[in-house]
Amino acid sequence: MEESEEGRVHEAIGFVGLRAHATAVGLLQLSAELVRAGVIDEAAITRIKDAIARDISLSRPRSASKEEYEATVRRRLDALFSGRETLGPGPITSEHPGV
Repeated sequence: MEESEEGRVHEAIGFVGLRAHATAVGLLQLSAELVRAGVIDEAAITRIKDAIARDISLSRPRSASKEEYEATVRRRLDALFSGRETLGPGPITSEHPGV
């Protein structure tokens, strides 16, 4: 995906509200199921993680080094997709305390 297209997708997803914790959990589970069923391979998972890392990096703090920030994001994604790390309970908001 080209950088300008990635920016448009980033904005559209944010507008729709797909940045939810539940969406991330679902993606991790779906990815694991597709690999287990032989539908996609590890190369596809790498491309998925690359797309996620690029999108997250679009909103990195200006004070953060781009290379260091992306490396941190990629390490976290590797841990999440491998099952070595799990997502926390999600954000706590005034609308959904303790959810």
